[in-house]
Amino acid sequence: MVKIPVMGEVDEMPEQEMAAEAPGATAGAVSDGAIWNPDAATSNLHLGIDVGSTTVKLAVLNDDNQIVYAKYQRHHTDVRACARDLFVQAAAVLPEAQMTCAITGSGGLLLSQWLGLEFVQEVIASKRAVETMIPQTDVAIELGGEDAKIIYFDQGIEQRMNGTCAGGTGAFIDQMATLLHTDASGLNELAKGATTIYPIASRCGVFAKSDVQPLLNEGARQEDVAASIFQAVVTQTISGLACGRPIRGNVAFLGGPLQYLSELRERFYITLELDEAHRIVPENAHLFVASGAAMAHESEKLSTFPELIAAIDALGDTQGSEVARLDPLFATDADYKEFKQRHDQEVVPRGELEGYQGRVFIGLDAGSTTMKAAMVGEDGQLLYTWYGNNNGDILGTAKTIMADFYAHIPAGCTIGHVTTTGYGEALLIEALKADSGEIETVAHLRGAKAFLPGVQFILDIGGQDMKCLRVADGVIEHIMLNEACSSGCGSFIESFAVSMDMGVEQFAREAIGALQPVDLGSRCTVFMNSRVKQAQKEGATVGDIAAGLSYSVIKNALFKVIKLRDPKEIGTQVIVQGGTFMSDATLRAFELLTGVNAVRPDIAGCMGAYGAALLARDRAGAEGTSTILSAEEIAALTVTQRHARCGRCSNNCQLTINDFGGGRRFITGNRCEKGAGNHAKKQEVPNLFAAKNDLLFNRPVLAEEDAPRGTVGIPRALNMYENYPFWHAFFTKLGFRVVLSDDSSKKTYDAGIESMPSESVCYPAKLSHGHVMNLIDKDVDFIWMPCIRWERKEDPAAGNCYNCPIVMSYPTALGLNIDEIASKNVEFMYPFVPYHDKIELKRRLYELIAVERVQDAEEGRGRVRGPKITRSEIDAAVNAAYEEDARFHERIQEMGEEAIHWIEEHGGHGIVLAGRPYHNDPEINHALPELITSFGFAVLTEDSVAHLVKPDRPIRVVDQWMFHSRLYRAAKLVTLRNDLDLIQLNSFGCGLDALTTDQVQEILEGSGKIYTVLKIDEVSNLGAARIRIRSLMAALKDQEAERAAEAARAGEAYEQGDAAPVAPSEDAPAFSTHKYALSAQRRANSAAFPKVQFTEEMRGQGYTILCPQMAPIHFDLVKEVMKAAGYNFVLLPSTDRGAVEAGLRYVNNDICYPSILVTGQIMEAIESGKYDLNRTAVIISQTGGGCRATNYIALIRKALRESGNPQVPVISLAAVKLDEQNPGFKLTPNLLKAAVYCVLFGDVMMQMLYRTRPYEATPGSANALFEEYMERARKLAPKFTRRSFTRLSREAIRAFDTLPLVGEGTKPRVGVVGEILVKFHPTANNHVVEVIESEGCEAVVPGLLDFFLYSMSNAKVQKDELGSSAASRATMDAVIGLVDWMRKPVDELLERSDRFERPEPISVMAQKATQVLSLCNNMGEGWLLTAEMLDLIDHGAPNIICTQPFACLPNHVVGKAVIKELRRQHPESNIVAVDYDPGASEVNQLNRIKLMISVAKENLRAGKGFTMQSVKPLAMDMDDSKFRPYHGDDAGSGARGGAGAAGGSCSACGAVTDDAVAAVAERLGEGVK
Repeated sequence: MVKIPVMGEVDEMPEQEMAAEAPGATAGAVSDGAIWNPDAATSNLHLGIDVGSTTVKLAVLNDDNQIVYAKYQRHHTDVRACARDLFVQAAAVLPEAQMTCAITGSGGLLLSQWLGLEFVQEVIASKRAVETMIPQTDVAIELGGEDAKIIYFDQGIEQRMNGTCAGGTGAFIDQMATLLHTDASGLNELAKGATTIYPIASRCGVFAKSDVQPLLNEGARQEDVAASIFQAVVTQTISGLACGRPIRGNVAFLGGPLQYLSELRERFYITLELDEAHRIVPENAHLFVASGAAMAHESEKLSTFPELIAAIDALGDTQGSEVARLDPLFATDADYKEFKQRHDQEVVPRGELEGYQGRVFIGLDAGSTTMKAAMVGEDGQLLYTWYGNNNGDILGTAKTIMADFYAHIPAGCTIGHVTTTGYGEALLIEALKADSGEIETVAHLRGAKAFLPGVQFILDIGGQDMKCLRVADGVIEHIMLNEACSSGCGSFIESFAVSMDMGVEQFAREAIGALQPVDLGSRCTVFMNSRVKQAQKEGATVGDIAAGLSYSVIKNALFKVIKLRDPKEIGTQVIVQGGTFMSDATLRAFELLTGVNAVRPDIAGCMGAYGAALLARDRAGAEGTSTILSAEEIAALTVTQRHARCGRCSNNCQLTINDFGGGRRFITGNRCEKGAGNHAKKQEVPNLFAAKNDLLFNRPVLAEEDAPRGTVGIPRALNMYENYPFWHAFFTKLGFRVVLSDDSSKKTYDAGIESMPSESVCYPAKLSHGHVMNLIDKDVDFIWMPCIRWERKEDPAAGNCYNCPIVMSYPTALGLNIDEIASKNVEFMYPFVPYHDKIELKRRLYELIAVERVQDAEEGRGRVRGPKITRSEIDAAVNAAYEEDARFHERIQEMGEEAIHWIEEHGGHGIVLAGRPYHNDPEINHALPELITSFGFAVLTEDSVAHLVKPDRPIRVVDQWMFHSRLYRAAKLVTLRNDLDLIQLNSFGCGLDALTTDQVQEILEGSGKIYTVLKIDEVSNLGAARIRIRSLMAALKDQEAERAAEAARAGEAYEQGDAAPVAPSEDAPAFSTHKYALSAQRRANSAAFPKVQFTEEMRGQGYTILCPQMAPIHFDLVKEVMKAAGYNFVLLPSTDRGAVEAGLRYVNNDICYPSILVTGQIMEAIESGKYDLNRTAVIISQTGGGCRATNYIALIRKALRESGNPQVPVISLAAVKLDEQNPGFKLTPNLLKAAVYCVLFGDVMMQMLYRTRPYEATPGSANALFEEYMERARKLAPKFTRRSFTRLSREAIRAFDTLPLVGEGTKPRVGVVGEILVKFHPTANNHVVEVIESEGCEAVVPGLLDFFLYSMSNAKVQKDELGSSAASRATMDAVIGLVDWMRKPVDELLERSDRFERPEPISVMAQKATQVLSLCNNMGEGWLLTAEMLDLIDHGAPNIICTQPFACLPNHVVGKAVIKELRRQHPESNIVAVDYDPGASEVNQLNRIKLMISVAKENLRAGKGFTMQSVKPLAMDMDDSKFRPYHGDDAGSGARGGAGAAGGSCSACGAVTDDAVAAVAERLGEGVK
């Protein structure tokens, strides 16, 4: 069979091949690129249609599964037209054939509903095709346009699909190909010539672009970049989808990209170490999914192609309704006319170049994607401009521009001065001998001031960056730049236009006439990508999408970058510039969203170059002439490139050396400025990052002969950057030789890639996998990586001293997911230890090191050597470690004081580079400290200066994390000094920093300091960091100039210190400096945040108390209790789009979905005008734990203040003491008792409704019965007693027990667990219960009460590991006992019921969780989440949806990281983790849920649907009281499989007896007819 070409080559197939394919067919009848096999057109025919995100595939099969006809076509987003087109072509050869039909694919859902055809989940279709056509497959990897899938076949079926992100898929490859000005097949050709692989961030297409663009700009070979892009796809697929499960055995490669891109396959082979024998590349791999759908023939309905064509035509312009719509950009033609007239007048003053006499001044702006140039004359008039793409070759484009300029400059004119700006600024100065360079921000300001003298605000949206400058009195007051990612910038719109097969201009024109723009949200552009695809499938027009994108780009700028709350903040004199604003649609969206009429110069794209040209004129003076190369020299300019490694520091950067001849060269690729031809520094400036790393890890270890007790491995990851001196001293004192893992590098990341359970966790956590692998290779006796919940408290005034949820419990995720730990019998110890409590710590370490390690060694894990360890030795070692730890911290603080003293003495300037301890890792901070010191700044760490000052209290956020307390103190110190500034480091996906960044910004900006945050990830492009640091330098230059002027006025000599990083500026000032006093010390404003209390008087006056909706069934009853207690309580209605929008406007965009929903509901109510805001309060719960939920109150207060309502009190509902006083709100025992009964009754009603509704004989009867009893409960709720509660429950249970049902118990049961708000709130989980029921399943949602019982039981369950006070244990035991007494009668009723089950006591739930992890995992939902999953499996609901907000920190561990272990213990479990987020694509979520449900249905049909594994008896592990994953102690069982291993599984997993299989089948299939 012929392989079908792809990627725009469909029409290039030779016709003779087509004819040879179908001897009986007429060449005219078969369309190009189709497969037509008339001989196979016998027996019954089956049609499969696969609607992907970029293509539609059609396959007709016969009963023997041979292809009769097949065709494949790109749909350019018009799915209906494309499908119709394919049907018409097929009808030409099969006009009357009757076929069964099935549709599949991410875009097929709506089409199947519209045409009334069977829908088959695409992974199921793929699986069916694989099992039929290539049954030897163990793992299938399939890449599509926007989805990636891995299916494991070796032990039953396990399927994975990418989550919210389209990174690493076909669309990503296309996007990257446009950067190289080719298509995917061109990329493949290029990759064949590669010699070097560059690290490219694969986490996200947007980040990858931020990596690729600079590589091209700096002259990397296109061949190398192409291969590096393919490698990024491989990395993303394996880390994002394998999620901890290795890929072994026979691997099949499916889908368009893998079918046609041989080099992409090659990168997979290399990475997975696949030999020829284990690779399967089937023919027509891209048709597999369509063929699988055809094989489904689940429905007997027959159709013909003409019938399908008629059905599509009958649709008219039906549109789907999931994606919300916005107002059109222009309501009438008159609006558009007025708009055009206004903007057509905004013209820059020009002069005639022909006949011009005198000097000309040139500005070159080498942007990330485009090059701009401008030429001005002596009096500033614009003579000539140039604008175009740089095609990844800055120097080549610059040569073209200069040749063009030289050709146009009249004879007799000279060039006075050339100033360069932008990404390529330094390269052009070196290559062309330009006269000066300037940072973009200053060049833009100069251009804007010339055009609009009183400008107040400049917004520049370029290809990859967004810059907002707030200007007052002609100088910059505030700079805002987009973070590490280029989402919402011009290149995004451009690549989108290209994917729709049109130019940017046409795309913009379509947007202007759109009637129903699509609401695409304002989150990450990759999320937008998925939303766009969804809208297209619903029939939205290209214009609707283009207009929606224009809105989104502006929303992104306004709400994410500028964090605008009120349009008045930007003033009235606004200039917009940058190529993106050349589009009328983007400009109009800006005007509509801000209500401001902006000014767009007619050279909006060239304003940076125009500003640079004006600066060149300013700098040339009266006589100056330029040193730029002549036209001949530029034409003759050649560049030779070679690669080398820089050896000046431990980073060993890969350098590209561009040699221009004559001793001139330019070096790129170095992270700092060392190799870039910077001149020798006057002084070696302090770099505390390097000094701290040395102090931390450069410690003497015992020689082997001096270490009687053997070796202990410690990973150089996460909290070891804080605690290593302690553990090093402790183990050395005990006679162990401490072995550290090697320095982090890209290789470390790659080594751990197969065991990462969550793709959205932060980079520092991902690196820790590689560090553990490194220690396993070093064969140490045991590996030590304890879980530490509390650090030792440094600031007595802080609320708590937690570690973040990842640092605390990520070692658990490593223990559960790194297979080599079990297969190599490695002792990996990750116990929880009470690090904050010296006495408890000694007890716990003795148990672990002296007792449990010995037991483990006897069982074959790890090795124990040397004499027995005594308790007194442990005590002495802990004491010694405490002293060493104190010395380490004192030395860091001394270094900070010495650095400040050095700054004062030498007139230098310091930057506090503030982050977490592990940001000290050069692989994580990407050598930013070196970059900063290379500019002449001293670099300090936050812990070296935090001790010098106390923060203002109370601050707005709940100060509960130890490392954050340091940040706030360091920020406070910076506000007190002129010679310090602060840059905050923030890891992508760090949820806690969504809180800290806002707080640090408030502290700094409240005292007039510039705040800068750098978002860092795998991505290592430091362009944005350079812009930020150089903007800071420009501000300092102006400050120095002001000091010099002041000294001159006073007649004093002005001398700079010998370490001043900048010289005084000679240009007109660009930055506002008047707010800086000129001495080393300065006055700072207090950042204390007064909290408004809810008083008795307020209660007496009947204040309205607004409560956000979290769990509709339960809160409905609690509301009645509150009202009866005399509070004017308003439960806000369930959220809608408006609430989400309000939340995004007021909350940091990195915060989790629940925070956005809660804040959004409240702000929507506050702004609705319904309430008297001087008589309104807000109520919110606080948990006091280490997750972000405790800080919702801080977010709400910030939102209230920013909306101008700081007077509204926020009442905290908390069981723990949290520095909150609300005398007007008291929780009385009666009120609490009634509330508990409400939650209990809500749980019972929820269980009964969900159990009966899927089977009701009369539709609506279950809901009616539910409503009847809820109405009665509302009346009784305030006065609930044990008797009245039991009576009502008895009647309700009896009523539901006798409700007529049909086919009870025949549907798969699907459990829903997860983060508490997302689990219960229908808006937050996109109505997941309705989805489950509509898919023919029964939903099982564990109750709300368990969450409260879990919180109360923590004192008891963590006694042994972390210690807890007897009093707190006794109190909590009493409360749990009371609740159990309250619900006992109803539990007994449920026990006796035929239909319903009683909930397990919390002690039983805790017991279940210990089989997997420690019960000290109690941030967020903690161990309860794991326990609920185990409980659901035990109760016949092994199909589970684990819902969590995107990047929910605790759920990385207790949700995603335990799935692998649950599958090992319970092979029947079928779990999907779904991320929810305002921007997440609902289609993607639905697809993943449907996939899980289709597996559930297959399991139910089979009565089992999985291979049972005989698991060896598991021994309880004493150090973390859980059962250890234990595989294969057979002789010869190596890392994988070993002797006798069957089919890639390990030898411990043989087949089991039929009885065991039958028993499980019975448990799963109860009631299956």
